[in-house]
Amino acid sequence: MSKQTVLGRVTQLAKANIHALLDQAEDPQKMLDQLIRDYSSNIAEAEEAVAATIGNLRLMEQDHQEDLDAAKEWGGKALAASRKADELRAGGRAEEADRFDNLAKVALGRQLRAEREARTAEPTIAAQTDVVAKLRTGLDQMRTKLGELQAKRDELVARATSAQARNRMMDAVDSIDLLDPTSELSRFEDKVRREEARALGKQELAASSLDAQFEQLDALGDSDEIEARLAALKGA
Repeated sequence: MSKQTVLGRVTQLAKANIHALLDQAEDPQKMLDQLIRDYSSNIAEAEEAVAATIGNLRLMEQDHQEDLDAAKEWGGKALAASRKADELRAGGRAEEADRFDNLAKVALGRQLRAEREARTAEPTIAAQTDVVAKLRTGLDQMRTKLGELQAKRDELVARATSAQARNRMMDAVDSIDLLDPTSELSRFEDKVRREEARALGKQELAASSLDAQFEQLDALGDSDEIEARLAALKGA
């Protein structure tokens, strides 16, 4: 994968609206786990890309500096050869002076070539420097967001654990309500009252039966008394 592609992905992930993604997710914790994996993977890949890009950049910078040094060196040689030619020409040694002028020209040609190579490398060096800066910025942002994601995941896990604990507690409360001891006591009280009512009923029934027997006994007593009084009248 090219460095530019890595840069594009790092930039996209660094700018991602995590809260919006989580709001749209059916399972935020699952999405967070996936985002953490994606960020970790892309950070590792981007770190490799940054390292490779920095390495290439340093090599180009070294080559560029070597071209600048070479241009300066060839410029110095051209100047030295030109001055030597001037001295020889002033001394009437024209043929030798021409030879040193030719050497100066060769040196100037090498200087121009080194300068041209240095100028050619400069846009590439600038572009690579920009890529490295952006990758580093993106990496810093991604590391920050990765920390936020991990903290958010820990928060969600803690909230989920707390919610599960609350649900278990509420389930226990609901089950307690279903077996409400006050309702059991109420049913037991109703049962006692029904038993008491039955006892009262039996007592009333027994009492009424006893009253009837005494009434029968009283009736028998009256009858005997009447017969006795009748006999007394007849004997009078």
